[in-house]
Amino acid sequence: MRHVIDQAAAWQSSGTRCVMATVVRTWGSAPHGPGASMLVAQDGRVVGSVSGGCVESAVIAAAEEVFAGGPPVVERWGVGDDDAFAVGLTCGGTIEVLIREVGPDAPLGRVAAALAAGVPVALVTPLDGRGHLAVGGGAVTGTLGGPAADRTAALAAEGMLGRGVSGPVAIGEDGSPGPDCLPRRELLVQSFASRPGLLIFGATEFARPLVAFGAALGHRVTVCDARAVFADPGRFPGADEVVVDRPDRWFHAHEALVGPSTAVCVLTHEPRFDVPVLARALRSAAGYVGAMGSRRTHEDRVGRLREAGVTEAGLGRLRSPIGLDLGGRGPEETALSVLAEIVAVRRGGSGAPLTAGTGPVHVL
Repeated sequence: MRHVIDQAAAWQSSGTRCVMATVVRTWGSAPHGPGASMLVAQDGRVVGSVSGGCVESAVIAAAEEVFAGGPPVVERWGVGDDDAFAVGLTCGGTIEVLIREVGPDAPLGRVAAALAAGVPVALVTPLDGRGHLAVGGGAVTGTLGGPAADRTAALAAEGMLGRGVSGPVAIGEDGSPGPDCLPRRELLVQSFASRPGLLIFGATEFARPLVAFGAALGHRVTVCDARAVFADPGRFPGADEVVVDRPDRWFHAHEALVGPSTAVCVLTHEPRFDVPVLARALRSAAGYVGAMGSRRTHEDRVGRLREAGVTEAGLGRLRSPIGLDLGGRGPEETALSVLAEIVAVRRGGSGAPLTAGTGPVHVL
């Protein structure tokens, strides 16, 4: 979504007419959840996706009607609908999509600036097309038509932003809170939380593709190594920062920024660096902690961590040897297995082949 917002802000700034289609709700199996968006420019350019290719052509057709003067619309496509196969939605789910033109009042520049600065922000879009709000960083930009509605919507958006979720909410037409107020307005809240962190300790050859893959998946990537000869920013062009420092000292200084969306990967393969930083990481709020090494190295490392005071519960959090068993070799395939495990842990995936399952591919 970040590249979609950036492009929408750029087109808005240049005066290029564009329509934004955004997923409001999903039922069953759906490739993208609420908040996923697609842009259609009047000259035919397309950015983003709402269904992974299933209904994009139908969205473009609906966008052309909006360009021709039609009002914002909410379209629903599902495999049970008469025209489901006509638009290509064969994944078994149903999606509801808001399609509206990006007007000059939409605070997309504010949202794009917040994303660039790493500040969590939410974009509130009424399904009736009346107004926009950007909420985050202690400020509210835009309006839904009145102070009561703005205040109620901002409070709802802040709550969803704090949980990192996107989706529809309802408020009263007069701005009163609660979904039972009649008449009511439905709003779509798109939450843009801070980028998940990827902390890589050990500026090794394995770290290079891990940085590239992590950045491609939207992580804020930090590489830290006590050895200046290895911690060369030129070796890691995709990293947000490359630091020369002892890993445990750097981690201690920045631990307040470590949370459930942070992944810690220790690649140095040297006990003098590995054990101190792992001991801190396993006591932290990091959602993923992994360390590279053989099973023999792992057993030795576990003994050293016990001596350092790490509890059995903490040791149970350690992903070592790091990564999923993909059978790969070399830095690139190893990095792929590590990122695959990080995604599986963060999303609650099993890591098993999809062919081994029988339920929906996407469970929302």
